[in-house]
Amino acid sequence: MARWFAEAEAVVVLTGAGISTESGIPDFRGPQGVWTKNPAAQFMFTYQNYLADPEVRKQAWQARLASPVWTAEPNAGHRALADYERTGRLRAVLTQNIDGLHQAAGSSPELVVELHGTAREVVCLDCGDQNPMPGTLPRIEAGEEDPACLECGGILKSATISFGQELLPEVIEAAVAATRGADLFVAIGTSLGVYPAAGLCDYAIAHGTRLVVLNAEPTPYDEDASAVLRQPIGEVLPRLVQAASPV
Repeated sequence: MARWFAEAEAVVVLTGAGISTESGIPDFRGPQGVWTKNPAAQFMFTYQNYLADPEVRKQAWQARLASPVWTAEPNAGHRALADYERTGRLRAVLTQNIDGLHQAAGSSPELVVELHGTAREVVCLDCGDQNPMPGTLPRIEAGEEDPACLECGGILKSATISFGQELLPEVIEAAVAATRGADLFVAIGTSLGVYPAAGLCDYAIAHGTRLVVLNAEPTPYDEDASAVLRQPIGEVLPRLVQAASPV
């Protein structure tokens, strides 16, 4: 696998929650996942529920205020991908994560495609006004339970994609364009059970791209992969990148 990393000319990686767990951000479906421990929490992540129920929005805002995203730091896995970018072989980082840790680790923002949006921005669902999340969180701390848009009075939400909410067409197009022509597609820390993100593996396989899976738990694509690794991401990914980097 180190040889593949060293010899590939166009590499695309797809990252999921597993790459950020070592930064203190829990995943959703793993043994210690948010939904594993509290299945009812999924209700809060459904778009229709968020729109219809002010109580759901109040809970969501409290969860945003307490999110580990605000104190998390990039880990060795994030930094390894930023290092790999400097070899000139990395075409894109397609991430299902909303934490912004790839950019914080040094990955070029233009190479990071945030498939499920970002928790670091807030957007009005009525007028589309978008601003940094840190500008809204103080309103929650001051006692506003369900803050309204300051421009139009509409419903505010983090600029993330919830269940029942469609991905932005331009984001999907960017991910497919990046995958097109890649000779190595690496899925890191993702269960590969959420579409359309997981479908990028199908696209890669259909175009003859070698697939590598690095994940703690089995995925539906393990049998199609050229290699599968179960080791901790923060340990194995830096080793692969180091082996692929010029001395």
